[in-house]
Amino acid sequence: MSDALIVAALLLTAFMATAVVLTRDPARQAIVLSGYGLVLAVLFVVLQAPDVAMSQTGVGTVVVPLIVMLAVHAIRRHHTREPDERDDS
Repeated sequence: MSDALIVAALLLTAFMATAVVLTRDPARQAIVLSGYGLVLAVLFVVLQAPDVAMSQTGVGTVVVPLIVMLAVHAIRRHHTREPDERDDS
């Protein structure tokens, strides 16, 4: 039973990793990355590493996608400004 659960978790992890790579829009990719972090946390629980799973939940599911979304927003805002509003640096 536990081997089947491990294989299922690994397959789900591989599927989500592929989904992250194949997603083209950076904003959507950040959302899929959050789901991938959650799946990794489930994999760590299945592999009996609950402390790593809690860290993965906090960092991989929340913090990293949030930083990516903030960076995408800042870049898009910077590129939509008029040329005379941009900094010369």
